[in-house]
Parts: sequence; structure tokens; C-alpha cells
Amino acid sequence: MELPNYDLFVLAAGAIMFGLVLLIKGGDWTIDAAVFIAERTGLSPLFIGATIISFGTSVPELFTSVNANIAGYPGISLGNVLGSNIANILLVLGATAIVFQIEGRAKDLMKDLVMMVLATGIMVYGIMSGLFSLVLGLVMFGILVAFVGYQYATNTLVIEDDDDDDSTGGIQTMGMALLILLGGLAALAIGSEMLVKGAVVTGTIIGVPEAIIGLTVVAFGTSLPELSTCIAAARKRSVGLILGNIIGSNTFNILSIIGLTAMIKPLEIDPVLAGIQMWATVAVTLAFVGWMLAVGRITRVVGYVMVAAYVVFVAAQYLGPKMIA
Repeated sequence: MELPNYDLFVLAAGAIMFGLVLLIKGGDWTIDAAVFIAERTGLSPLFIGATIISFGTSVPELFTSVNANIAGYPGISLGNVLGSNIANILLVLGATAIVFQIEGRAKDLMKDLVMMVLATGIMVYGIMSGLFSLVLGLVMFGILVAFVGYQYATNTLVIEDDDDDDSTGGIQTMGMALLILLGGLAALAIGSEMLVKGAVVTGTIIGVPEAIIGLTVVAFGTSLPELSTCIAAARKRSVGLILGNIIGSNTFNILSIIGLTAMIKPLEIDPVLAGIQMWATVAVTLAFVGWMLAVGRITRVVGYVMVAAYVVFVAAQYLGPKMIA
């Protein structure tokens, strides 16, 4: 017996919410365990923040995109990455700047900003070509590995103490860390499955393309770890962690998520994402890079403008999805 659309919508919304909870908690557990293991193996705090934390907050996007592509929903897979990168800059940085002004020196950010722009250019190439193939996925992931190696080689000599803050969630032993890591990965796998299924059903019921659902609802949900991390960092006045997390996460989103997704199964391009949505991602990225290099700070007023711009962007996706498609 088929359920009425209302009942289906309620079930789908419930699946989305439960999936988001699992993704957020799974991401937290995974990050805590990864940081503990990394610290025990002698990696510097700077390297941990620039790579492991950035990758850790991108894990929800990774599981969601891989799961969606395997399930036959490439629009959600790629839309999740595009939407997450827009949300990370406009929503996460904007909301964080409202709490605490963000400042960064151009010379400190240059190499990370350049890599983010390069990754964005590679993403545009893949979208315009109509397919992220296995070979392109390998190249993308290879570039990321090389960049992380470069960061390791140039940053491990700089050791920074994180005061007495507990960044590992109270983990005491390596065995506990491994158990929490496994639990986090399981939560991410289950949460991504529920989020994808719920998003597909919701999009079908309300008549919105799956790519738009991925670009907005799914992307917002998978960006929550970055938001919570940056707000927490703002309260501790850790500006470097805020900028490093967002720039690193956007780079990881493209090179690792799209790259790994394409390596598992070639990622086809949903036409809905090959127009305004792609160029909006490029415009937001370049505007952020230009602003940080020229001005170097995001004030509370600018933060409000960024959050408002994100709200307008999301609203536009639902006011005219059929026109965009």
C-alpha cells in the first residue's frame, strides 16, 4: 500500500533529521579519535589543524557524496560539494564573523588560498567536460596527497601548544580512540544513507531536482561540523583555526570528495549544476580570496552581509528550480 505524499514527506523529513544527527555526531567522534591518534604518533598541532581537522569536518560530505553516487544520484553527490563550499564561505565564515572578527595575513594564507583556487579550477574543468572519470579522480586525489605532504614538510618544524584545551573528547587510550573511530565511521555511513534517501524522496514530493536538494539541504547539513568548529574556535579567539578549517575544508571537498567519489564510480554531471550553480561557487570562492588578500579581515557587518547572501542564494534555488533546470 502506497503512503500519501504527506506521510512520505514526514518520514523523509525524519530520515533527513536523523541522518544529520548521525553525521554530526559521527563527524565529532571521528575528529576526536583522529586528533588523539595523530597526537600520539607525534604529529605537530599545526599539521593536525591544517589537515586532519579540515578533512575530519569534510567526512560527512565524503560519505554522503560517495553514497549518493553509488546509489545513482550524482546530482546530490556533486551538488553537495558545490553547496558545501558556498555554505562554508558565506554561512560559516559569515556567522563566525558575527561572533568574532576574522583576520588573516595574506602571506600566511597565500599557499592555501592558491590551492583552493586551483582545486576550484579543476572542478570547473571536470564539470565542463561532463564527467569526473577515474583518471581525473586519481589526479585530483594525487594533487591533494602531494599538497598534504608539502604541508607536512613545511609545517612540522613549527610546534604550537593548544594550552590545556581538551581537543580529543576525553579519549584516554589508543584502544578507546580506535573504538570511537569505528563508531564514528559507522554513524557516518548510516547517517549518509538516511540523508540521501530522505533528500531524494523530499525532492520528488515537492518537485525540486535532486541536484538542488543536494546543493541546499544536504550541503547545509554536511556543513554543520565546520560551523560548530568555527564558532567554537571564535569563542577561543583561534582565528588561524577558523580560516585554516574553511580553506582546507573547501580544498578537501573538491580534491578528496569528488576525487574519491570518481575513483569508486565515475561521477556524471547533472546539467542543473553546470550553469548558475557552478559559476556561483566560483564567484564566491574568488570573491573570498580577493577580499582576504586585499582587505584581510571579515568584520561583523561583512558577516551579516555574507549570511544574508547565503539566504538569498538558497531561496533562489527554490523560487525558480524549473527555470534553472
